[in-house]
Amino acid sequence: MSYKEDQEGEIEALESIYNTDFIVVEDSPFYKFKIRLCASSTDLEFSTDPTCFLIFTYTKKYPEEPPLVDIWAEEDDPFFDDLKKEELKEKLQDEASNNLGMVMIFTLVSIAQEWLAESLDLEKTRIQEERERIRTEAEEAEKRRFMGTPVTVQNFLSWKEKFDAELASMKKVEKEDKDRKLTGRELFLRDKTLIESDLKYLEEGGEAVAVDESLFEDLDNLDLDDIEDLDVDDIED
Repeated sequence: MSYKEDQEGEIEALESIYNTDFIVVEDSPFYKFKIRLCASSTDLEFSTDPTCFLIFTYTKKYPEEPPLVDIWAEEDDPFFDDLKKEELKEKLQDEASNNLGMVMIFTLVSIAQEWLAESLDLEKTRIQEERERIRTEAEEAEKRRFMGTPVTVQNFLSWKEKFDAELASMKKVEKEDKDRKLTGRELFLRDKTLIESDLKYLEEGGEAVAVDESLFEDLDNLDLDDIEDLDVDDIED
């Protein structure tokens, strides 16, 4: 049987096997055709199932020579990027070299289907492992949030240094506040017993005196040293 007869006989067989998934692109000078390859990716949550076309072109002496092989897929295919297409193409070329002397397209397509199924299983495993890694990291982060940071000599000394600095700053402010001379208004606001003691004194004298608190509102501007220097006669005037 001649090469031409072998090729035409295989074309008829491929048309009956793959039906609408088989498309002849050219029939002269040699047959060029493509076969659709598709796999379900339900578990991978791809927007569409991975799909490509295996493109074969007979040579003059096929099947004594391997056919030319190429892979085509949509640019937005969720699985068949350039790396995957090149990987599948190399695998088919290697298999073609191992099957010289016999028609081999059905064998090559079957190998491509097996490769696709295995690759999708690997991708599914990779996605599951990635999800598990993210979940584990989130759980560990949540545990650390409740457990706090383990105490070490280094982080304890760092914390103590900051704590001592804050404590010294608070003591400094407190000392400055004590050393500062309080105004009359601040004295009354800080120690309410001063007001109550005066009222008690007046009540013990037999008189109930109504105190107008507004008289004390301007005590902030009152200089007690000036009052001490005043003569009683000046006050009466």
